[in-house]
Amino acid sequence: MCDYLIFVHQKSFDAMLMIKPYLHVKKIKGKGRGVFTRADIPARTVVEVSPVLVLSRKDTRYVDKTLLHNYIFLWGARSTRTCLALGYCSLYNHSYDPNCIYEMDFEKEVMRIITRRKIKKGEELLINYNGDVHDRAPMWFPVRNS
Repeated sequence: MCDYLIFVHQKSFDAMLMIKPYLHVKKIKGKGRGVFTRADIPARTVVEVSPVLVLSRKDTRYVDKTLLHNYIFLWGARSTRTCLALGYCSLYNHSYDPNCIYEMDFEKEVMRIITRRKIKKGEELLINYNGDVHDRAPMWFPVRNS
């Protein structure tokens, strides 16, 4: 079995999508969808690299009035824009004690999901939507314990 799946953007190798094959999405009662693993994952493993679609301020105003508001990320060094991440990125659920972090590469327009600790087979992968694993600022939705 290959170590990862790669889908290359036709115009640029910078905008490639990489998702480890042991990741999968499943529904969670009362919570929606989440990303889980079918295998143990070591700490500090890049499990996904996803290209993003950077939205203008005008587009963001429209998106903020739709369901997509829940799936976009602040974008840019000063968080002045937003983006929609492709791949599974927008499906990782929030936790104030996440087992993964996300990194944004503004130049390549990609996001990376990286494990913070060893993750066991069957476990849900979680990120802190605030961007900093220690940031406990309130969410715009009720937070459920995982």
